[in-house]
Amino acid sequence: MWGIIINPRSGKKALRMQRKYLFKTLRTEKIPFIYQVTAYAGHATEIAYDYIKHDIKHILILGGDGTISEVVNGIFQATSDASDITIAIIPRGTGNDWGRYWGLTKDYKASIDAFLKGKCQQIDIGRITYQRNKINHTHFFINSVGIGLDCKVVTLTHTLKYYFGSHALLYFVSLIAAVCTFKSKRIKLIADNQDICNDKILTMNIGNGCYSGGGMKQNPDAKPTDGIFHGMYVGKITFMDVLHAIPRLFNGGLSALPFVHNIEAKKIQIETAKYIPFEADGIVIDACGPYTIDVLHNALKMLIP
Repeated sequence: MWGIIINPRSGKKALRMQRKYLFKTLRTEKIPFIYQVTAYAGHATEIAYDYIKHDIKHILILGGDGTISEVVNGIFQATSDASDITIAIIPRGTGNDWGRYWGLTKDYKASIDAFLKGKCQQIDIGRITYQRNKINHTHFFINSVGIGLDCKVVTLTHTLKYYFGSHALLYFVSLIAAVCTFKSKRIKLIADNQDICNDKILTMNIGNGCYSGGGMKQNPDAKPTDGIFHGMYVGKITFMDVLHAIPRLFNGGLSALPFVHNIEAKKIQIETAKYIPFEADGIVIDACGPYTIDVLHNALKMLIP
């Protein structure tokens, strides 16, 4: 039995065609399923939680990175051991960074074919602990976590999306706007119990997958199967540095620039004296440090092409 979760926000006409084709295909292949459509932010988490509690261990997601992330959180809220649970995706979001890593596009017929013929792969999941109102909280992510400028870009993208709809170009426009307005924040960074940085940083991104921001490759070596995070952070830079960096965001060359500091670690701790929110898979979390980010190796299964 597959439990399907559908995010209807991106194009109602397109969704009708996708859903009709998917349901017809599943019935033809005699694959049993139930489905629910999300109605508000966080709803996919609730649906996934309910599926797991009712012993549905296969979840198919029609949505973007945020919906996938919500589902992952619902799964791990329902069980501490998700190694026997399988997810599959049919991308329909703005950035599609998680699907991009696996070669899945917004061609829904190709994605459905990949679902039918796919193989099962154990994947890593990220976990971040933080504080809100002096209470510890835990959040899970599947693709990446960002703070500083990275989080500001996501916030601006959500605002622009409200006015202009979902377009991958919004990430780039938001990046330019954020660079002109964001101020660096001081943090202390510890990776696998080693002090790495105690200074102001402009941005930081920690990748389980290599893509973020609608195709940017901030961590080109990140692999969601190797049990380790690949991260990067940038300290104080000039506007000319920014101009040099922007094209390299998309071709994987960012990590070679002298002002980009690269990290490989299973556990990353971030301490800060000031309030610094973070984004996880494009979801902005209103939180305070310290943050602890660790990898859960082979924590979940996914159908891949």
